[in-house]
Formats: sequence, structure tokens, C-alpha cells
Amino acid sequence: MNDISSSIPQNSFQKSFDWHNKTCYIPTTIQRKQRYNSPRIHIRKNEEIRAGEVRVIDDTGENKGVMTAEEALKMAKAAGLDLVETAAQATPPIVKITSFDKYRYETEKRLKKERIDQKQKGQEMKQIQISVREAKNDLEIKAKRANEFLERGDKVMVVMRMRGRERANKGFAREKLLEFLQTYITIEHKALSEPRFAGRGMNITIVKK
Repeated sequence: MNDISSSIPQNSFQKSFDWHNKTCYIPTTIQRKQRYNSPRIHIRKNEEIRAGEVRVIDDTGENKGVMTAEEALKMAKAAGLDLVETAAQATPPIVKITSFDKYRYETEKRLKKERIDQKQKGQEMKQIQISVREAKNDLEIKAKRANEFLERGDKVMVVMRMRGRERANKGFAREKLLEFLQTYITIEHKALSEPRFAGRGMNITIVKK
């Protein structure tokens, strides 16, 4: 008799088929942990609120004044909503009658945006100017500055100045610009765009990876 267990995927079942013990494959459910794009923050709600008295803001934004947490919770339940602690450090703590899921989502979204804005504000644009026929020593000095800018998180625009007949040979200027990045920029970086000709030279903007 053929063993039917060979035709059934082993990783989908908990037990294998055993003719002597008369056991068969038992399907199991694989539960996967839910992943979130941003960390969850802890916000007290309803019975979790510890303060005896609270200042209540209703779902329309109106200040209902100070009352006991128990009274505030009754108001929230009567409205079919939650009582959410929005300012635990205030005296008394401030609570809001609202949907807890909605409030948590909006709070996490706001905090994420603030982190992004703060990061972008700290990033400045710096510029390094080089020329096609610049001496090696000068290039090393300018590259050192560029590396310092990149290390602290700034964007760096490297400008290859082109004069007179040099402007007619854009291919050579592009080659020298990329050579400068590959030879002298020691911080691991990436270009935000391809080298482009603008004004009196060619430039490229790089940032730290």
C-alpha cells in the first residue's frame, strides 16, 4: 500500500499519517504577528485613567469643566465614545470624549510627521566648488570639508566650474566630476540626481547613505 503522507505538504500539518496508530494530518493555523509602520504609544482611556478629577473636553471641542473621572466616563459612554487622557501632566489631567482608535491614529500620524519635519530641518544644503584643472592638494582639502558635511547629515552640492572652452566639453567635465566623488569622497553616499549642466558649470547633489 502506498504511503499517502508523501503527497501532503509536511509544513502545513501538525502530525504525520501513521497507519498503526491511526493518526492523520491535523491542519494547524499559523498566526503571524501584526506589523506596524510606527511604534504604538500608550494612551490611558476609560477605566485606565487614574486621576480622581479631570478637565473634560467633549467631542465637539467644548470645555465641560472639571468633574470626577467617573462622571466623565459616564458622559463618554452615553455618547457611545471613549474617555481619552490627552494631557496627563496637567492639573487636573485633561481628558477628551472621542473615539480612542481615531485619537491614537491621529496622534501617531502627527508624531511621525513631526519626526520627519525635525529631521528635514536639521539637513542643510552645502556647496563645494571645484574646477576641471584644480590641483590634487586643493581637491583633497575640499573633499575633507564635503566629507564632514555628509557625516553630520547635510546635503552637498558639488559644482564643477567651467570656463571658456571648457564649457564645450561637457563630457570631460562630467567625467572629472564623477572622478572627484569616487576618488576623494570617503563617506558612503548616493546621488540625488544625475550630473547636470547649469549656469557656468556642472553640478551634482549627494547625501550620506
